[in-house]
Amino acid sequence: MTGPEAARRKTYRHGALKPALIEAGLRLARAGGGPDAIVLREAARQAGVAPNAAYTYFEDRNALVTAVASAALAQMATMMAAEQEGVTLSDDPAVAARQRFRGVGLGYLRFARTEPGLFRTAFTIGRNDTAADSPDAAGPTGRSGIELLGDALDEMVDTGSLPPERRPGAEYLAWSAVHGLAFLAIDGPLRTMPDDQLDAVGQRMLDMVDRGI
Repeated sequence: MTGPEAARRKTYRHGALKPALIEAGLRLARAGGGPDAIVLREAARQAGVAPNAAYTYFEDRNALVTAVASAALAQMATMMAAEQEGVTLSDDPAVAARQRFRGVGLGYLRFARTEPGLFRTAFTIGRNDTAADSPDAAGPTGRSGIELLGDALDEMVDTGSLPPERRPGAEYLAWSAVHGLAFLAIDGPLRTMPDDQLDAVGQRMLDMVDRGI
């Protein structure tokens, strides 16, 4: 047997069906704009197996959505880490810590705007409650998005740019503000705002969070 069918069967024999199904789910969510586009039967078809084979790894559609959500969160963490890595850091440790903190927020906003289907899937309430706790939600650094944010805040404390008494729970305050803007940008009234204006709003929002943390 040769051609695509042989390649699909080889993938299945080598035990790579689960990641193939998740990858198919990611494609469906990306193309369809969110979690509602994820269909177990279609994911199985794209992976080149019968629908029944998918149930070996996912008991139902919600289980696949949860796995795809974890994978989407990992992709978001990857973009957040890349944004941090791309920052030209100050020689002042305190300023550099704040720059890395802002990089987390910028990466989060960038992911929402460039991958809205995956962003919606990552935060599908009621279907992926365990997604953020999964090891699969971590990016290549081994840290999830919320962990990257926590690390940045801890560094701010260590460098003296954030008083230690203001550290507890600070990640949830920052996350709420950035997530709110991300939602408004892709599904709210800011979705028609030109990119340059939205970039400026994002920077001002981060200024506000930076001052308020």
